[in-house]
Amino acid sequence: MRRLRIGVLFGGRSTEHEVSILSAQSIIAAMDPDRFEPVPLYIDKAGRWLAGGSLKRLSDDSARKYVYLPPDPTQRSLVPAQDGNSLGGSLPPLDAVFPVFHGLNGEDGTIQGVLELANIPYVGAGVLGSALGLDKIYMKRAFAAAGLPIVDYLPITRRQYERDPDAFILLVEEKIGYPCFTKFANSGSSVGTTKAHHRAELVEGLRLASTFDRKLLVERAVDARELEVSVLGNDEPEASVVGEVVPAHEFYDYEAKYLDEGSRLLIPAPIAAAAAQDVRAMAIQAFLAVDAAGMARVDFFVERGSGRIIVNELNTIPGFTRISMYPKLWEASGLTYPRLIERLVELAIERFNDKQRSQTAIDSRLLEPETEG
Repeated sequence: MRRLRIGVLFGGRSTEHEVSILSAQSIIAAMDPDRFEPVPLYIDKAGRWLAGGSLKRLSDDSARKYVYLPPDPTQRSLVPAQDGNSLGGSLPPLDAVFPVFHGLNGEDGTIQGVLELANIPYVGAGVLGSALGLDKIYMKRAFAAAGLPIVDYLPITRRQYERDPDAFILLVEEKIGYPCFTKFANSGSSVGTTKAHHRAELVEGLRLASTFDRKLLVERAVDARELEVSVLGNDEPEASVVGEVVPAHEFYDYEAKYLDEGSRLLIPAPIAAAAAQDVRAMAIQAFLAVDAAGMARVDFFVERGSGRIIVNELNTIPGFTRISMYPKLWEASGLTYPRLIERLVELAIERFNDKQRSQTAIDSRLLEPETEG
């Protein structure tokens, strides 16, 4: 049986560039060599697309090939190019692409749109699901429309805030209070997220968030445990066992996630069976609410004291190293890391084949030449 050529897209112009590289390395190393031929496709921090035979070669300028996706969807391949000039011939066609991006220009629907135009199957959510899954403001609006409980929040644009910062600070203090979190809308891995305990920290948090994005938000901080669920599937998604994050810091910030070894992941989470069932059901509801596909990790708060379950956010391309929560939850549910990768490729091709059933042309006479009567 012919091996499937899988393009692994990673890197990108994002604050989570390095996290993406780690995920891609893990995925490529775990791919079954009898079933898959991985093709590393790296986007550097300048936004240039690079192709090489291995991740090691990508660090060698002499081995790099700059590539772009052709607008011709019949090719399903990448065309090498450098300084706008063809290097001659296309790279062999790809059977599917595995985007391993986190954050802007990769997890927000932009890369997904390019892959749609190129007519290549790809792992994960489509354009809409990706865009909703990264934009924290519109994600919350989708959750609320689906009847899912969310934390209180206030959105604002950078220009609105700069026009009258005092008015927004007063509004936050009236409607949200302290402590609260300041974030920028299109973020991941808690980059640019700070916890404010008083006005000075709120002002500084909003200043920091505004350096990353034009859309900002402030959320009420809740005294809660943090739970996570991995979701897998397309139209009929399934939820993994529930896991719990015990952060090393006051909250699960970037350092607690990737640099401080003091954070703990409890799998399965030590919660009652009924509560776990509710969390898993809500994870699937959240997945469907944003039109996700393939995979997503859904994060929850369980308020201490009341036990109230709150949906925090959804990640359409979660961290994917062997020690990341998404694959670890599926491993605890009986799905190994290599098999999870295979399943995601299968779901990508399944979704692509279903899309090909849709009619894209009609019998129209609009462009027929007019005949004289």
